[in-house]
Amino acid sequence: MATYEVNQDAVAHARRLIDGRQYVLESDWGDVQPSAEAQNAYLEKHPFEDYAAWHLGLTEGANDGTKARHAFVYGDLRRVHRSGLIACVYRASEWRHKKVELAAHDLLQRLDQMAGID
Repeated sequence: MATYEVNQDAVAHARRLIDGRQYVLESDWGDVQPSAEAQNAYLEKHPFEDYAAWHLGLTEGANDGTKARHAFVYGDLRRVHRSGLIACVYRASEWRHKKVELAAHDLLQRLDQMAGID
């Protein structure tokens, strides 16, 4: 099983987006999560550092500058999705990636607070 470290740059990026109210509160993550085609199109116009900022996990042992290095996408490559953060919490907890789970949970709490969700 792969192991992951928390991508601190992605956490900071998500915080900036949340603080700037660049988020979607209600969405079906299965419909809005970026497809492989959408990710490839994004990479044609952006450097890998920008792509990495959308992923809360970095796959240990994978090479930098590859899609395989990045895991736990939380947004649609434009905005944070609440459903994306929930999916990250769920997937990370399911596979016992505790540090990624907690990072996603903290971001979800920040988003809920910013949006006035009690």
